[in-house]
Amino acid sequence: MGMGHYKIMLADDEGIVIDSLKFIIEKEFGELCTIEFAKTGRSVIELAENFRPDIAIMDIQMPGINGIEAMREIRETNQNVVFIVMSAYDKFDYAKEAIKLGVLEYITKPMEKTRIIAALRKAMGQIDRERNKRSNDLMIREKLETVMPIIENGLLYNLLFQEHFTEDIENYKQLLGIDQNYAYILAVVCGETQEGNHMTNAVGSSVKMQQFDVMLREYLKETYPGVILGMAMANKLAGMVPCVEKQMSYEERIALIEKSREIVRELKKRTQISFRIGISAVAPLAEARNSYREALNALVMTTGNVAHVDDLPIGCVYEENYPINLEKQLFTEVKNGETNHAAATAETFFDMIVEAHGDLLMNIRLKVLEFVLYAEHIAYSSGGMIYEFRARADYLPTIMSMDDYGSLRRWFTEKIAAASRNVSTKASEKSMGAVEAAKAYIQNHYSRDISLDEVSQAVNISPYYFSKIFKEDVGEGFVEYLTKIRMDKAKELLTTTECSMKEICSMVGYADPNYFSRSFKKNVGVTPTEYKQL
Repeated sequence: MGMGHYKIMLADDEGIVIDSLKFIIEKEFGELCTIEFAKTGRSVIELAENFRPDIAIMDIQMPGINGIEAMREIRETNQNVVFIVMSAYDKFDYAKEAIKLGVLEYITKPMEKTRIIAALRKAMGQIDRERNKRSNDLMIREKLETVMPIIENGLLYNLLFQEHFTEDIENYKQLLGIDQNYAYILAVVCGETQEGNHMTNAVGSSVKMQQFDVMLREYLKETYPGVILGMAMANKLAGMVPCVEKQMSYEERIALIEKSREIVRELKKRTQISFRIGISAVAPLAEARNSYREALNALVMTTGNVAHVDDLPIGCVYEENYPINLEKQLFTEVKNGETNHAAATAETFFDMIVEAHGDLLMNIRLKVLEFVLYAEHIAYSSGGMIYEFRARADYLPTIMSMDDYGSLRRWFTEKIAAASRNVSTKASEKSMGAVEAAKAYIQNHYSRDISLDEVSQAVNISPYYFSKIFKEDVGEGFVEYLTKIRMDKAKELLTTTECSMKEICSMVGYADPNYFSRSFKKNVGVTPTEYKQL
């Protein structure tokens, strides 16, 4: 039983019915209810408007206006009222109409007290559920208003700093209701005054900008519909405007620049801070990082207070059907050492180029060479390959001798795969090398009391990470491994030399003979003395 308060309206043309209803309700529910009543159809509608009842108990045959009509009118102004209908006889055609209007109970007269009480309890339960739901919805809305900026900021900085997984971005997009796949980026930069292409007193202004944070966000949200905003960092604020189309028409771009100039003027008026806005070209969401750099770059290249990258002579423009996205994908895969992907992308790229320019053999050879050299450059810079000046002497003669696309494609794919493989093995090799070096260090120093920290430092890797790769590679932890080495050595000394227990104990890195003896028995199964006699 919810402990809310309920307004109950009684509608019946007989005073005696109203009195007995009032009596039943007050006795059963007491203070929980406020009761008002009306005796004619017309006055019922007026009362319902002023009183706004939660529950209405209606007699369906009242003078002046049909009860169903009255209910229909009341429902129009009061969505949530719960109807309980009374009638002197079972007029079920009425009942059917009434059910359409959302009637909870249908009670025949003379009414039974228990029926009425049960119906009211049921109505109150329904009202409580509705009220809870409404207050929850409100809470969720309020929460969203406080949480939204955090979610927007999360999406933006995940994209800008590329510290993300695809499923995170999908999550963000869903939460923010973004279904577009393209966007342009705004870089909003503030300062005291603008000198040439940069802002003065960036630090002071960033402090000042924080004070206007709420106003700034609200204003930008109004002026750039759909913009996703990051939190201000230093004197910069990044915004992203999702777009459906992957390009903006000339007219749209001019309108955007005009609007942005108006925004800069208005912000200066409101805050006494100077602002500049850099705008990137429209690009896939995944390339937001480049777009942000573009937007900042546009500001560096000009002295205007608004700069759009497409107005400036920067950036490389590709001919119409050049598969630039595939090129970007290929080198990302090489960089990440995703050998299978890189090889497959290389094949696709090669086929597209041949399809577009199959008659230009020389140009295709050059493209192949350019890409292979660049992929190897990536492998060199990741430390995956040793650079040898002479190693590529055969590249030119090799590709010049290839007249068919099949062999050229094979050479291309193999070289790309090799570069990518070098990147990926380099990463695992580094940890392999560390483990090998650690084993050698342990072999040379087991006779001292050496620790995990000491060995980690010797191979120049943090202890936490070192113990992890050591265990993965050796199959047992550092301590187990060290103990095993020491025990093997002790067994060897016990059987081949006449050294005393005490000497052997210290030769294998133990200070305390008792501890050595216990450890030996635990690991070997017998005491050192027993072992010697075997």
